[in-house]
Amino acid sequence: MANKVVVITGAAGGIGSAAARLFAEQGDSVVVADYVEDVGQKTVDSLHVAEGTKGHLFVQVDVSNSESVNAMVENVLRHFGRIDVLVNNAGITRDAMFRKMTEEQWHQVMNVNLNGVFYCGKAVLPAMLEQGHGIIINTSSVVGVHGNIGQTNYAATKSAVIGMTKTWAKELGPKGIRVNAVAPGFINTAMVANMPEKIIDQLKEKVALRRLGEPEDIGKAYVFLSSEDASYINGTVLEVNGGLTI
Repeated sequence: MANKVVVITGAAGGIGSAAARLFAEQGDSVVVADYVEDVGQKTVDSLHVAEGTKGHLFVQVDVSNSESVNAMVENVLRHFGRIDVLVNNAGITRDAMFRKMTEEQWHQVMNVNLNGVFYCGKAVLPAMLEQGHGIIINTSSVVGVHGNIGQTNYAATKSAVIGMTKTWAKELGPKGIRVNAVAPGFINTAMVANMPEKIIDQLKEKVALRRLGEPEDIGKAYVFLSSEDASYINGTVLEVNGGLTI
């Protein structure tokens, strides 16, 4: 399907902005949905605009707030008239060992990484049901599949996203809506860059390809899962980790 309308949360930087560029380059209209307005607008301004599209749009949104999410979706529908693809890419970390993790750290990550996915999926669903088609891609993590020290909150949300993805795939598949998840490994983004260099080197040694992934590696997975080439893929978790877990 050409000229899709693609909503990407957390698209102002990192994996989200890389995905936005890839979707735009193939001729789609991209909605950069992010809390950071100035960087998000710069991302939109930098995107290729394909002939015959309505261009791209930045919408400020707090995915942890259902009213903000609903307003974002209403804005998109007013501008484009439809939503073909939702990429639930927004996420945060608040790392700590379990015995030191605070309730605030727990709830902050839950509110963005899990509630945000629920709110966004719920908000786009009526439009996709009316269209009779749609694609939802949820971002999990290798941590959600295999766990990780110091990330009780993050791992819990990313595991929950997998369960949510499989449930939605069963419920919505008969309605023409495919739902899949991507589970990135350790990707060369600001989130990983904040780790000590020694830890990053140790991570590289664990990866069969001996390198971190790039944001574009995950963006390409999003693009593939939203394409006709993936039309019979539903309810799967695509791990993109360079062989970290083999």
